[in-house]
Amino acid sequence: MHRLIFVVISAAIMASGPAKAQVIADFYRGKIINMTISSGEGGTNDAYARLISEYLGKFIPGNPTIVPRNMPGAGGLRAVNHMYEAASKDGLSYGIVQRATAVQPIMDVQSANYDPSKFNWIGSTARETSVGVVWNTNTTVRTIQEATKTEVIVGSSGFGNDTGGFPLVLNHFLGTRFKLVHGYKSGSDISLAMERGEVQSRVGWSLGSVTSRSADLLRDNKITILIQMGVEKAATLPDVPLVLDLAKTPEDRAAMELIFTATTIGWPSIMPPGVPKERVAAFRTAYNEMVASPEFKFQAEKRNLELDPLTGEQIDKLISHIMSFPKPVIERAQQAMKAASGSK
Repeated sequence: MHRLIFVVISAAIMASGPAKAQVIADFYRGKIINMTISSGEGGTNDAYARLISEYLGKFIPGNPTIVPRNMPGAGGLRAVNHMYEAASKDGLSYGIVQRATAVQPIMDVQSANYDPSKFNWIGSTARETSVGVVWNTNTTVRTIQEATKTEVIVGSSGFGNDTGGFPLVLNHFLGTRFKLVHGYKSGSDISLAMERGEVQSRVGWSLGSVTSRSADLLRDNKITILIQMGVEKAATLPDVPLVLDLAKTPEDRAAMELIFTATTIGWPSIMPPGVPKERVAAFRTAYNEMVASPEFKFQAEKRNLELDPLTGEQIDKLISHIMSFPKPVIERAQQAMKAASGSK
């Protein structure tokens, strides 16, 4: 009798997997998923998003169609706030966001009206290290130390974004003299502005993007990398200083670690809070299968997009780490951001 009960229960458990998959497939079949991209067209974030929109639906049960649309503004905050407050919570809304999404609220960034721990983090196509570069014909500055003595004009897509926040953090902690010019919709727009001579520098540029999609700029000696920003040095930049190693005090180092930890998240994607757990799980599984698939890898390489993926669970752990910093460290980081931006 006990054996019969065990067999019945085991069969029910084994059947529950396919049954759940069928329910997911029934929901998504014939549906359209709205993908919100937090940057303008043409940048690396947009390039990853467009690639994902072509392939992710093939791995979601029911094979829904994913329709991307760009929603730039406020350094990515416009799209993130939309995903948090207005996007549908039925599993048909999906966002490709900035890595700063993970840290903006704890930094008390204006208009960051959300809790990053409540998002459903789906995955990231690649871990990252951020760098600051100068366009060699636009300035004589070649080291971060020289940037503390000579003003450098930096392009920015908004204070909420790395390109707007990171230069000011360096000004505060290292004494650099970066002067921001806001208003660019994407990183690629900033790069074009450097080439046109409108600005001299881009600070908060993903190393993976530099070495893949802009490798010719390094090869032809058009840019110089001044500094790398993250929690550890990139293996390919052994001679470029890491921002944490330039901290003047242990307290400064801890505050900068809080600010720059989110860089590791790279190119994340999310679903809004409140999406049914089984649909989030289906997205996470589909995402993991997608980035591991030979076809996706081939297309990423073809488009000069690096792959070093993170799972949604790994991003959850990074979010928890960011939110676990002691209050004095958080306050020091917040004060630095406010002082750097000139706010009170």
